[in-house]
Amino acid sequence: MLTHALSSPVVDKKRPMTKAVFKWAAVGAVLLLALYLTVALYAQNQIAFALLFLVVIGSAAYIFSSPKAYAHRYIYPSIAGMVVFIIFPLLYTVGIGFTNYSASNLLSQERVLEQLLSQRFQTGEERYDFKLYPTDDKFVMRLESPAGQSWASAPFSFSELQNHALAVAPVEQAAPDTQPLAIKDVIKLKEDLKSLSVNLEGGASLSLAGLRNFAPMQSLYGLRDDGSLVNQQTGVVYAPNQDVGFYEGPQGETLSPGWTVTIGWDNYVQVVTDSSIRDPFIEIFVWTLAFATMTVLFTLAVGLVLANILQWDQLKGKGFYRMMLILPYAVPAFISILVFKGLFNQNFGEINLVLENLFGVRPDWFSDPALARTMILIVNTWLGYPYMMLLCMGLLQAIPRDLYEASAMDGATPLDNLFRITLPQIIKPLMPLLIASFAFNFNNFVLIALLTGGAPDIIGATTPAGTTDLLVSYTYRIAFQDSGQNFGLAAAIATAIFILVGSLSLINLKLSKIKV
Repeated sequence: MLTHALSSPVVDKKRPMTKAVFKWAAVGAVLLLALYLTVALYAQNQIAFALLFLVVIGSAAYIFSSPKAYAHRYIYPSIAGMVVFIIFPLLYTVGIGFTNYSASNLLSQERVLEQLLSQRFQTGEERYDFKLYPTDDKFVMRLESPAGQSWASAPFSFSELQNHALAVAPVEQAAPDTQPLAIKDVIKLKEDLKSLSVNLEGGASLSLAGLRNFAPMQSLYGLRDDGSLVNQQTGVVYAPNQDVGFYEGPQGETLSPGWTVTIGWDNYVQVVTDSSIRDPFIEIFVWTLAFATMTVLFTLAVGLVLANILQWDQLKGKGFYRMMLILPYAVPAFISILVFKGLFNQNFGEINLVLENLFGVRPDWFSDPALARTMILIVNTWLGYPYMMLLCMGLLQAIPRDLYEASAMDGATPLDNLFRITLPQIIKPLMPLLIASFAFNFNNFVLIALLTGGAPDIIGATTPAGTTDLLVSYTYRIAFQDSGQNFGLAAAIATAIFILVGSLSLINLKLSKIKV
């Protein structure tokens, strides 16, 4: 009877209804959570991230709930990942390239105005040392003037004060027997103390001037009706300049910090027209191309030769040699790079020690541009040849042995076999991997950062540019190591790099006749 009951038409009809209710309840919960997080991001003035979150969650809710989009739910995670981690950062970077976003123009205008209006200056000479005495859940504040007069407040709590105003009156008795708050506890109350206005008997008002004293203070800047700021100490008026993102005085002096504004193509124009930026950029771009190209060629040459040697029938102990030659691939790159950095050390490195004993020379690997670039190519070839050797070993296995036997009968040399049989047979399947290797080395940030840090520097450059810098490390130094941290200029250069790399990759793919 139980089996009959479970399989009754009524139960069979309820199951889909229950499933649909749970599904739509889950979709509704996800949408409500997404809406809450979107509003939270928007409230934090993160409009781009709020829009991204809304689009991703909204599209996910539609694809995973609609029968019409059933086939797309399996590809959606990869598409969403591409949007979140590639397309959105790319568009965001392009957008930053059109702004003056930097360490000095980091905030919005509202935040800048709020920060400037919070600045104060001391209007009098006297400072009143203060101490806070805890009494139950409240405090008693005692002030002492430079003349030795003491002032004290009634027990108070910061949350109960009206308009953050605290009245104190002269006292004659000595300080309480209890210990005042230690400085570490005063620091915890710093924000409450900063908002506190201590009113002396007689009308004088004091504000926090330090962690140990109050003094007569006044706001440094006053906001005028036209949106300008007036320095209440000097009387100078600063008007907001939306072209540069600063409050600007009559003589062109600016108040820091500034705010982010759109400056159009200025960053891109600066890259093209400013010789102190353009020349290092071109030099670094040419070196980046040469570095990536030579690295691919050198690693391929070394890897192919070693792979051919390991295929030699008369070679004994192939397994041992194969293991030893692959070992550099097993060691983390950053360890190998740091080891080579020590080996190439000009004063204490083993390489210079050997060269000096054999040839009497001690090359300046880190201060001479040509030697520094040579050192980088040597290290990167060491790091990259095992990968190429493994690829070539696999591809060589696919070449019919009959071809080599026929060429031997015709009297072909090993070089004839290499250029007439081996390379034509492996170059086509190897080409996509060579392009990938080129793209990887084009942005090989770790090698440059750990080995030379971009040094030696390019003389005359106004941006932090080195002769061994790649475009990616050059951009990183502009964005995060320059004294000004010019994110907008770095974003413009990063956009140019993306266009160049994308164009080169497309050209390479077209030349290799690979469909994209």
